Amino acid sequence: MILAVLAAVPVLIAVAVKINSSDNGRGPVFFNSIAENGLFVSLAALFAITPLFLPLAVAVVSGDAIAGESNQGTLRYLLTVPVSRMRLLATKYAASVLYCFAATLIVGVVGAAIGLILFPSGSVLLLSGSSTSLPAALLRILLICLYLGLSMAALAAIGLFISTLTDYPVAAMAATAGLAVASEVLDAIPQLAAIAPWLPTHWWFSFGDFLRDPITMQDSSTGVVSALVYIAIFTSLAWARFAGKDVSS
Repeated sequence: MILAVLAAVPVLIAVAVKINSSDNGRGPVFFNSIAENGLFVSLAALFAITPLFLPLAVAVVSGDAIAGESNQGTLRYLLTVPVSRMRLLATKYAASVLYCFAATLIVGVVGAAIGLILFPSGSVLLLSGSSTSLPAALLRILLICLYLGLSMAALAAIGLFISTLTDYPVAAMAATAGLAVASEVLDAIPQLAAIAPWLPTHWWFSFGDFLRDPITMQDSSTGVVSALVYIAIFTSLAWARFAGKDVSS
């Protein structure tokens, strides 16, 4: 259901731009170029969902991973199948990671499809000022989807850890989503620029590196490292907590 809602975002953007094509030039980044090339629907949709809708979807899935099973009383039965705690935790996190990549890829694919149906296609103007072919642009969008998927996998690791701390999935979902929002707020405060690079959300929009010629990876490479570090830390914390968690109730 959540994936369907995310998939509807690029459709709504494309239809809105098609209906109000006379308003081009007054929209945010990527939106102004949609009427010239439909491939920008993908970029506009990914740009639109990244601050709130995508993290919220990831928070719902990852927050429910362990807390949901515990709340329903099914966690202890899962562990008597028998299934080791490590295997169960790894499976839950793997499912969350697949969801992260599925969410970004669905938005990217649907955006490209509806954009190319409703608007012209052809060479794509990059942020560096040069143009690239349609197939090359599609590859760049795929890289952006994978980059955002990895970024969301880091948030899912945080959500998984929080999910091991409580038996109430709603609390875990809210805490994960709230942490993402708080990180974005802190990142927007100039006086806190010193801690900004350490925040989990700081590098999310570094996917602009993939829209330059050549692809620079200047900031996005740091974003990849940041995501992997957060994944390593919070999956380890989740395991440390889950290994001794009381699941008798």
